[in-house]
Amino acid sequence: MPKAKKQPTAEPHDRLSIRVDLASGVRIGPGKIAVLEEIARSGSISAAGRALRMSYRRTWELVEDLNRGLGSPVVATAAGGSGGGGASLTPVGTAVVERYRAIEKDAEAAAQKHIDALNQVRNGG
Repeated sequence: MPKAKKQPTAEPHDRLSIRVDLASGVRIGPGKIAVLEEIARSGSISAAGRALRMSYRRTWELVEDLNRGLGSPVVATAAGGSGGGGASLTPVGTAVVERYRAIEKDAEAAAQKHIDALNQVRNGG
């Protein structure tokens, strides 16, 4: 019986983790963005939860937290049944992902020289 191939592991790399706390009280961070991106990719809240290894309930709670905090739905759902249900991002949901990723990109660029300096300190430089 042939051995299963090992999946290559990603090399560790520096990264910046961003969470945005809006004045309205809503918090937008990597977890909620991952949920929205996975819903957009899979077309399903339950599939997004499975892909991210979280319960449907937890996945839905993250979506609902954004809906309440932003005052507009971030995900549009269609009821299940013989044709199956589904979910997709609303324009608000798409804008949240796009703005968050833009903030993340800008912050990473601004922080890079400081991250490099931290690595120098770590390496004794």
